[in-house]
Amino acid sequence: MIYLSGLSVALALALVPSCTEALKDGECEVCVGFLQRFHQTLQDNDVQFSSDSIEKALLKSCKEAKGKENRFCYYIGATSDAATKIINEVSKPMSYHVPVEKICEKLKKKDSQICELKYDKQVDLSSVDLKKLKVKDLKKILEEWGESCKGCVEKSDFIRKINELMPRYAPSAARARTDL
Repeated sequence: MIYLSGLSVALALALVPSCTEALKDGECEVCVGFLQRFHQTLQDNDVQFSSDSIEKALLKSCKEAKGKENRFCYYIGATSDAATKIINEVSKPMSYHVPVEKICEKLKKKDSQICELKYDKQVDLSSVDLKKLKVKDLKKILEEWGESCKGCVEKSDFIRKINELMPRYAPSAARARTDL
């Protein structure tokens, strides 16, 4: 009798929808995007899906990460200056081939900041009027390219530098701009 009541309680709990829902569209976009690309590189490089090898590869990928992805790596403890280490919350489930979305759901429960990260909007260099952008946005374009503008004081200096470097970093946008 006690066994039956315990079984019915377990069944009732299993049927009640839990308060943790799947990720909504656009939620945890940095986590999902970074981990999907990371998972794909693991498959492309034929890395053994063990927790240790995934952890080493994750640390290596995070050394090269920039911007929001670097911040994500900081949150999971994959950077040298991170205060916490929850890398195993990524490497262990990934070694069991758990979907990336589920890994990010678990990470969200551990640290909600992880899912608050959003990618910056990309500027369409082929059609945007650089003169209408703020200096902050012009600096961000140069930063994404890994360049800086030493000695730039005015907005026109930044625009000149971007136009000078555009054929190297965004050749299709540079061709489209010359066609205008």
